[in-house]
Amino acid sequence: MGDATSGERSRPEVALRQNPGPGVPTLRQVVLDTTDARALAEFYRQLLHLHYRPGDEPPPAGAPDPLGADWLVLRQADETPALAFQNVAHLPPATWPDGPHPQMLHLDMTVPSSTDLDLAHQRVLDLGGRLLFDRSDDDEEPLRVYADPSGHPFCIFVSIAPMR
Repeated sequence: MGDATSGERSRPEVALRQNPGPGVPTLRQVVLDTTDARALAEFYRQLLHLHYRPGDEPPPAGAPDPLGADWLVLRQADETPALAFQNVAHLPPATWPDGPHPQMLHLDMTVPSSTDLDLAHQRVLDLGGRLLFDRSDDDEEPLRVYADPSGHPFCIFVSIAPMR
């Protein structure tokens, strides 16, 4: 496993906000296995407007990328960890919805309107994702399911209701 804590500074206000009580863990981030951590991190960095944890940024062109061959972390604008990427030697892509390799987990993302869903669709394709399922014409919950460049399925759907 990669080092999920190196380079992370303790921020008491975040710890207080996230700690639900003694002995109760808090979710730090979602880690995705991939055969190319840098490429997958770049896909999600651009799609979700995240940024690298200090020290995880890509090296200059042509320079070795030892971190990209191991473990990378992306953060949200408020510095909370969001996604991490761990290199593995082999990763069979999920064969969702059927087949020998179930998805095991997927990310759900929302947009506020069908227009935004169409804009997100083009961004995903431009960044190297591929469409797996299209239900964008559904009146109750328009959505699309994609595979990221490593084959992990994820959904983008229209949700105007506040998250609960």
